[in-house]
Amino acid sequence: MPRNLRAALVLFLLAPLVGEYVLGNVPWSGIGALVVLAPMYGGGALLIREVARRTGRGWPTILLLGCAYGVLEAGLLDQSMFNPNFEGHDFQAVTPVPALGISALNTLVFVVGHAVWSIGVPIALVESLAWRRRTTPWLGRTGLVACSLVFAAGSFLVFRFLLREEGFLATPAQRVGAALVVAALVAAAFLLRPRPRPQSEPRPHLHPRPPVDRPVPPPWAVGFGAFLVSSLYVSMPEDWTGFWWKVGWLVAASAAGLWWGRSARWGAAHRYGAAAGALVTYTWISWILVEKSTGPLVTHAVMVLLTWAFLFVVRQASVRGPGGPVTAGSSGTRPCE
Repeated sequence: MPRNLRAALVLFLLAPLVGEYVLGNVPWSGIGALVVLAPMYGGGALLIREVARRTGRGWPTILLLGCAYGVLEAGLLDQSMFNPNFEGHDFQAVTPVPALGISALNTLVFVVGHAVWSIGVPIALVESLAWRRRTTPWLGRTGLVACSLVFAAGSFLVFRFLLREEGFLATPAQRVGAALVVAALVAAAFLLRPRPRPQSEPRPHLHPRPPVDRPVPPPWAVGFGAFLVSSLYVSMPEDWTGFWWKVGWLVAASAAGLWWGRSARWGAAHRYGAAAGALVTYTWISWILVEKSTGPLVTHAVMVLLTWAFLFVVRQASVRGPGGPVTAGSSGTRPCE
């Protein structure tokens, strides 16, 4: 199998595994649901990654498109954003916004959870495995069309299944509002106009700003910081105070990522550290969500161990490319990617 296709397949499967199984939302006994979840989660992650990389854009665009995906899934597909009794949970009991029919806290949790963990973390980890192909397209035109169709089909299946199971359909105003937010986030993602390189360079790669020689923390500190920030984020109380703390943490983390990510010293190991730290947070919070009986606990423990083993494999790849150690400034490790 060609390496690009192999990377695409790993991302296709990793996105739903992180988004649902590592988190503990779906037990290992429900692995058959991957057939339906992968086209939506994996197709969405792969489509976002391919579109961003084909247009020469990097992580700000990927994460904004991830937010658009989060609104699409929670607002229009599973409709957990609006459903007051989604899967038996009263998601609107805290921080309600009656005029919109949502919970401010849970809307933020749904959207950011999908943007960071369902989309961003899997893309970052698989790109670390892909070495010098991390910023190049993995799919040709036919593959991109096929991916779009798979994503659309998977999204429709999830919508129809949950509509039948939940018997809930958001109001027309809610659906139109969610669609407009998705469109606005997609537009914002591509309004981040990249700066072309000089015409003398072949296959110009675009950046919002030229890289600067700015100090950055060591990769281990980035990983620990990502773990600490994401752990604090998910641990906030479920009230308006917790909501505003979450917003504050997100603003601070985004500002730090933009500041350091534009440095010429920011490299593959830093990107890996940020993704790995966030994923480790999922491996501990999942114990709160997983069913408290012997079978699910044992299988989930195996899932957590496999996740840590995968992170170790990716870590080796992130610091040692095909030609030796990969450092900032070398091919495939440009800032703002």
